[in-house]
Amino acid sequence: MRDDQIESLIREIATKHGIAVGRDDPILILQTINNRLLQDGAKAQQDMLDQFKQELESMAMRWSEDAKNKAERIVNASLNASKESMENIMAQGARDTIKTVRLEIDSSLNRINRPIRDAKKIAYLNVVAGSMTIIAVTAFLVFSVWFK
Repeated sequence: MRDDQIESLIREIATKHGIAVGRDDPILILQTINNRLLQDGAKAQQDMLDQFKQELESMAMRWSEDAKNKAERIVNASLNASKESMENIMAQGARDTIKTVRLEIDSSLNRINRPIRDAKKIAYLNVVAGSMTIIAVTAFLVFSVWFK
């Protein structure tokens, strides 16, 4: 204890209790011991608080790293799911586009095929008519040569 604290304590005892105490009084020795124990306890508590603070900071850093890692995994999983979803949508869109184009081409080919089929029928009919004409002319020539 400092001298000014001791003097303050002696005055307080004298004022409150009406007893004069000297510097070598055992009560002051107990007060000094008590102050020392309080200081040692406060220092021990401060050391324990510092250690606890370090442990808390260490746990907070680990939790922060764990949270960061989990957040990264969640973001990566989300990105992968989004990518798969986009690929599926794009593939479906491509299939739909191909289907639409195929239907359009089939429709156009059907429109073109009808006149071609009709022209083919007409060509067959012309071949048949031409063949019949050749047969008729041949028959006419044969009959005209034999009956002359």
